[in-house]
Amino acid sequence: MARICAICEKRPRVGNLVSNANNRVKRWVYPNVHSMRYTVTGDASGCVARGKVCTKCVKAKKVTKII
Repeated sequence: MARICAICEKRPRVGNLVSNANNRVKRWVYPNVHSMRYTVTGDASGCVARGKVCTKCVKAKKVTKII
């Protein structure tokens, strides 16, 4: 399964690793996603979904974690 947030669709990005000599090497930057059961906060139906959610969506109260 891909490392993509189910709420904000944050995905891996490509960046550069820069040395002191200004040599640049491509590297991947992955979002901090966790598999969990959740409900969307503003949703009136309150259905439970399962997927990968980034920690910024959890901290911003966009989703509620189901324990």
